[in-house]
Amino acid sequence: MQKRRLGQTDLSIAPLVLGGNVFGWTADEKTSFDLLDRFFDAGLNAIDTADAYSRWVSGHTGGESETIIGKWMKRRGNREEVVVITKVGSDMGQGKKDLSAAYIEKAIDASLKRLQTDAVDLYLSHWPDPATPYEETLGAYEKLLTKGKVRHIGASNLDAGQLRAALDVASLRSLPRYAVLQPAYNLYDRSSFDGPLRDICLAQDIGVISYYGLAKGFLSGKYRSEADLGKSPRGGGVKDYLNARGMRILAALDIVSARHSASQAEVALAWVMARPGITAPIASATTLDQVDSLVRAASLKLSAEDMAALDKASA
Repeated sequence: MQKRRLGQTDLSIAPLVLGGNVFGWTADEKTSFDLLDRFFDAGLNAIDTADAYSRWVSGHTGGESETIIGKWMKRRGNREEVVVITKVGSDMGQGKKDLSAAYIEKAIDASLKRLQTDAVDLYLSHWPDPATPYEETLGAYEKLLTKGKVRHIGASNLDAGQLRAALDVASLRSLPRYAVLQPAYNLYDRSSFDGPLRDICLAQDIGVISYYGLAKGFLSGKYRSEADLGKSPRGGGVKDYLNARGMRILAALDIVSARHSASQAEVALAWVMARPGITAPIASATTLDQVDSLVRAASLKLSAEDMAALDKASA
């Protein structure tokens, strides 16, 4: 599997990252191990998780996903081959989003313990924290980088103004800058990344690992009407995509997927991988068949004609 350099970091990743949000939630420990084995055996090498996964589940406290990933790496003895991405800043019981220095220092140790490792390859600020200055957050990361607990830092869910402000503070105060951005991005949800945010990432050589590559499952093609929303627990989140533009995108996906004998989901992810500024999208799986589909997506090359048709439909 051909690797891509992640911005200015020394990390090289396959063009698709496995989402760890399902581990310990819709995939139990044994299933998670099987999914991870299949993904890495195919030559892909990066996992995305967060300390808060899966705190939204009744009876969970957060850290369930990191714990399973840690057990898997320990069991397989493969830590050096895995690019581990995790995040900090979500509400873990403190009642707010938190990127304060004191909280980050405590949170990284908890994540490292669950992951059973000495260092995280990429540590992301999960959400903006308007109560904490960038200088304080980046200063905390500087200490983690110096101690070797974190190899690189990045941020998720920043808009262009927030990313620019964080980069300016890093430059002005001689602090480490965010090297990677994690935005939501897919064929339907384009406006928040395409434009000023992408321009900054390209100009500053910031790696981009996007999430929601399948628009909550809509771009899999299985939701064509409101009658289809009951097909899965996530169906309710798809309703807003059922409009003229959404149908236009699905029609284009149908044509391109037939041309390549691929699924709509594979084409949708391949489109993201081919977009300017994107290093790799994140996608989750709960079955081995789904992992196999992700592997095919990572190898799928769309033609200029394919890209133009999808771009036009989703404009």
